[in-house]
Amino acid sequence: MPELLTDIALTVAVNDLDGWTGDRKAIRRTVEAPDFPTAIRIVDTVAIAAEDMNHHPDIDIRWRNLHFLLTTHDAGGVTELDTRLAANIDAIVRDFGGK
Repeated sequence: MPELLTDIALTVAVNDLDGWTGDRKAIRRTVEAPDFPTAIRIVDTVAIAAEDMNHHPDIDIRWRNLHFLLTTHDAGGVTELDTRLAANIDAIVRDFGGK
């Protein structure tokens, strides 16, 4: 099972990410896509990346706004899996022109 990040490791990791916030329980980010179809394409691409990692985010879709929440449920909080997936999400969002 992946180990929980320490407070310091979490702070360092989040500082290297685009707009993520949170605590040792979960990290979150809201993304604004250019339009609704692009928002859905972002979600589709994130779904493939998450499946490849076997680590799945909570995603809430509100028109062109996407709310991502990451936590490693069986570890009880944020692990390196979450920060790696967050970095993948950041790259996907940039590829689709989201902010």
